[in-house]
Amino acid sequence: MSILKKIRHKAQATKGKAKKGTGRVTGNRRLKAEGGAGQATGNVKQAGDKVKDAFKR
Repeated sequence: MSILKKIRHKAQATKGKAKKGTGRVTGNRRLKAEGGAGQATGNVKQAGDKVKDAFKR
């Protein structure tokens, strides 16, 4: 797996976490939900990267 893709997936998870936290602080449910979805997507992609790397070896 390309290092750039790994960085992109980690950034997506981090961005989602920040968005979720901002939504929680401001009381904005839509922002909190979007952030949670972005965080989950980034985490799933990171898990996929780990599986691909495990089968490479």
